[in-house]
Amino acid sequence: MKNQKKASAKTPFFDRFLNGLEKVCGKLPPPPLLFAGLFLFVALLSLILGLAGAGAVNPATGEEVRVQNFFSNQGLTWFVSHMITNFSTFAPLGLVLTMTIAIGLCEESGLITALLKDRLKNISPVLLPFVIAFVGTVGNLASDTALVVIPPIAAVLYLGAGKHPVAGLICGYAATNGGFAANLMISGTDGLLQGISQGVLNNMPQAGVKVEITDNWFFMIASTFLCTLTVGLACHFLVDKRFGAYRPENGLLPEKPEPITPREKLALKKAGLALLLYILAVAALTLCGPLGLIQGDESRRGFVGSYLLNYLVPVLFFFFIIPGITYGFAAGVFVRPRDIVPAMVRQLSAMGSFIAFCFFCSQFQALFVWTNIDKLMAIGGAGLIDNISLHGFLLTIVFILFVGLINLMMSSGSAKWGILAPIFIPMLMMTDRFHPAFIQLIYRLGDSPTNAFAPLSPYLWMMLTVAQSKYDKNATIGTLAKGLFPVAMVLQFAWIAFLGLWMLLNLPIGPGAGIYLPG
Repeated sequence: MKNQKKASAKTPFFDRFLNGLEKVCGKLPPPPLLFAGLFLFVALLSLILGLAGAGAVNPATGEEVRVQNFFSNQGLTWFVSHMITNFSTFAPLGLVLTMTIAIGLCEESGLITALLKDRLKNISPVLLPFVIAFVGTVGNLASDTALVVIPPIAAVLYLGAGKHPVAGLICGYAATNGGFAANLMISGTDGLLQGISQGVLNNMPQAGVKVEITDNWFFMIASTFLCTLTVGLACHFLVDKRFGAYRPENGLLPEKPEPITPREKLALKKAGLALLLYILAVAALTLCGPLGLIQGDESRRGFVGSYLLNYLVPVLFFFFIIPGITYGFAAGVFVRPRDIVPAMVRQLSAMGSFIAFCFFCSQFQALFVWTNIDKLMAIGGAGLIDNISLHGFLLTIVFILFVGLINLMMSSGSAKWGILAPIFIPMLMMTDRFHPAFIQLIYRLGDSPTNAFAPLSPYLWMMLTVAQSKYDKNATIGTLAKGLFPVAMVLQFAWIAFLGLWMLLNLPIGPGAGIYLPG
């Protein structure tokens, strides 16, 4: 007994906290049962709040928002008429399965293994978290697609470097989520949030200011290097060492890979040539063809808003499929076209638990939105912040932490901003004369880090499926949480400190956009 007390006393508080977090999260029921329970909880809550007449007035629009009761004629008819479409239109389902086929085919053909043995073997294990953090941050240019593509590849790179692949999953996932508020280029997310912000300003003609799509760009470029450094350091010191060396289920150490054979080397060259030809074709279709047209205004060409950026998933699908198939036939893994089908089936068969999760998660998220409980939470929290007598940097900290808290219960970033923008843009412009682009920026700083461990994000549970099916069948959501939580918290506090320095120096956050309103 005394020895146990001494051991716990020697264990640092942070390690004990993460151990407790892993243990608590590990006791959660399987994802389908968890979200079925959440569905019932929200349904019962809507009954109670609906009978009580719960509601709130949206201060931005003046409209009253009331809770809709699921156990009513309207609620039950909504459910039976939308249950199938809730599932079939659940965006992560199609995205994850599509990219699973593409990336899985590269794995089944042996292309990824050959690349690890031949081209990626010289990456230093120490530098690997920083490389993945940078790629994940800028890879967010592809929006949610990056969450599906980058973490599994990061896991394979970690495995090739002799590190724990689940730690690689965590590094890639945390960095890609952080990229929602950092990038070297303007992405579709910038256009989506700017459209919501400008929509609010259109109803405020007296404001006399606009939000452009590039208004957060300077801060985002600087944040790219902040995310790379912060996530890389956090993964190296807090995650990699915590997971330790990888031990496969058979208990044997991973064998040192054999050198690449001449046939495999030739197959790699052919796959690289096929990929180069495909990239040139995509570039030509972007510069001169339909991929470069602006969706909704085909008379103009550009990058942001183009068909290429808005429909990047099909482009990335063939980006992986073409070299994967080319390598498979050149290396002799595939002999006939029919050999490709079993390879795809093997990859999809591991996603059965994710499909079951998507069914229940889609029903829960749809009900949560339909009942208006999400809107009441956001309006209530905004009212609470409005009553707090804080200004300047302290107010931005409270707002960032509030957004992070809301983010744990609402997974869609654009949906949250659609609710919060009409409330906070007028409020913060009036109280602190913050530029609306700056208000949009601090929203992103609260949204991005906590995305990494937001329990309602379907991509977090996709990560768990990958971890269980490929590396550790005993992995739980707690296994991921013990790595994602510290990385997200380190990134959040680093970003707040970085924002404070930016405000102290009063630097512009984008071309023509400052922290405060002009004049």
